[in-house]
Amino acid sequence: MTTGTGGPVASFSVWDYVVFVGTVLGAAGIGLFQAIRGRKNTSSDEFLLGGRQMTAVPVAMSLTASFMSGITVIGTPAEAYRFGAAFWIFGISYAIMSIITAEIFVPLFYRLGITSTYEYLEMRFNKLIRVIGTTMYIIQTALYTGMVIYAPALALNQITGLNLWGVLVATGVVCIIYCTLGGLKAVIWTDVFQMVIMLAGFVAVIARGAVIQGGLGKIWDDCYQGGRLNLFDFDPDPLKRHTFWTIVVGGSVMWASIYSINQSQVQRYISCKTLTQAKLSLYVNMIGLWVTVSLAVFSGLTMYSIYKNCDPLTNGDVGALDQLLPYLVMDILAAYPGVPGLFVAAAYSGTLSTVSSSINALVAVTVEDFIRPVYKNLTDKQVTWMNMGLSVFFGFLCIGMAAIASLMGSILQAALSIFGMISGPLLGLYLLGMFWRTANSTGGLTGLIAGLVITLWVGIGAQIYPPLADKTNPLPISVAGCNRTQDLNYTTLAPWTSAVTLTPLPDDRPALADSWYSLSYLYFCLLGTLVTVIVGLVVSAITGGCKQEKLSSDLFVRRSDLFCAGCGKDSESSEPEINEKAGSELKRGSNNAGFQDPQFNIVEKVSKM
Repeated sequence: MTTGTGGPVASFSVWDYVVFVGTVLGAAGIGLFQAIRGRKNTSSDEFLLGGRQMTAVPVAMSLTASFMSGITVIGTPAEAYRFGAAFWIFGISYAIMSIITAEIFVPLFYRLGITSTYEYLEMRFNKLIRVIGTTMYIIQTALYTGMVIYAPALALNQITGLNLWGVLVATGVVCIIYCTLGGLKAVIWTDVFQMVIMLAGFVAVIARGAVIQGGLGKIWDDCYQGGRLNLFDFDPDPLKRHTFWTIVVGGSVMWASIYSINQSQVQRYISCKTLTQAKLSLYVNMIGLWVTVSLAVFSGLTMYSIYKNCDPLTNGDVGALDQLLPYLVMDILAAYPGVPGLFVAAAYSGTLSTVSSSINALVAVTVEDFIRPVYKNLTDKQVTWMNMGLSVFFGFLCIGMAAIASLMGSILQAALSIFGMISGPLLGLYLLGMFWRTANSTGGLTGLIAGLVITLWVGIGAQIYPPLADKTNPLPISVAGCNRTQDLNYTTLAPWTSAVTLTPLPDDRPALADSWYSLSYLYFCLLGTLVTVIVGLVVSAITGGCKQEKLSSDLFVRRSDLFCAGCGKDSESSEPEINEKAGSELKRGSNNAGFQDPQFNIVEKVSKM
């Protein structure tokens, strides 16, 4: 078969299976190694925060890998193939997000010495808001992680014909093993290994595509002729799916919500040795995001150059948009035994990193926000066993969520939509507490509920009534060069996945379907944030505001936090004041062993001198 002309492609060879299995076992081996090496230190601090001894570079690579998941490996190239290279503009969003997170959120969280980011909500507002925030995070993360598991299952199903549920369960089990045994330190070092594998997979696709097409210049020219390089659409219409403004404004807020308050990410940078290392990890992570998204987008452009005259989806060669890149891999790399295995290992590695970080973060918030406040006298050994048991529970919960993920359309957009719908109101709540001293718990709770109702309304509406093509702007594709056009079928997919790409539009679209429900999914987060802040401020003013004398200055953003790496030195070692309403049991992270560490307790240091 001539490359790029449609039809069936080769399947996995023995060497592909060897490379794939070797990579997965290597990842699990890192987790086991960390578990054995750290078996003498089994404290909750060591398990959940890596003993707070991590440095910037491995943490930065872990930050990048954890959200550059299998969804990115498979979804971003498909996005560039179908909608063009506008995703590159997210590079600006990553820069804005990194600055916001490093200069506003990191100093505050580091100063307070918290394990769960939701501890802050109780310190600033009350227990109820903390519980609601934690519950929202658990729901969001379980749903998202289900998608992350589902993404490489689609790829493996396309390439190997392996049973989807078998792949899903195997993914979850591997993550459970090294997350349960190794804790955060295993997750971070495994992420470093997997990041290298992911980037190698992209490079292999681009290099082979360039050879086939006659150079990178030919790929670039094909994409220019096909309209894939029209990056800068300055149309302010908020209903258009991707424009410069939706990506830079909406995308920046959305990614800020992911990195600033998402437990999976915060848990990483507060595991750094110092505040300076924590900030540095975010800026190094920004460079990692730029490299990863560039390689992913260029992989999609390479795919367009090869299939510009024969779209595999229209031709019926694949059953879902997200199977395009796996199809390309087997089309152009099957002649090189082991290389397709490397690519699938890349998608799979992205999944392992995200799932393991999600499980670790879910365990952290469950222990800190639900268990410790009730059972205050747990020993370190009891907490360690609890951490392991919860890792197993959440691992299997996320596997179950993969079935729901199969019904949600494009995995990349669906994943970012979930973050927007839930993280947006939460981000608004944190900003309300950090910047406005007059905001009280009544205003915070009312604003959070209002923001969540609005984002769920528009998000679920958009899922039921997807925006039409004039708002999503898919670019033209062709089947003129195909050897044969076969009937569309879904034989490569399990029966319950056929809704992935073709969700039939209802005949009677309501009036809101082409206005409110067509709002760009990148604005969901911004909408939720604004509604939460505005409603929170108004309700706080109506209900009498907040009595400032009861609030510690540590709970608010300080001017000295901004762009001043050395200004956090005092806050790293000094004992923070605590919100009186939160109670003394919250001091140093609800008595978590991690916050009794001598490195963070100047009183203990002095007493030992």
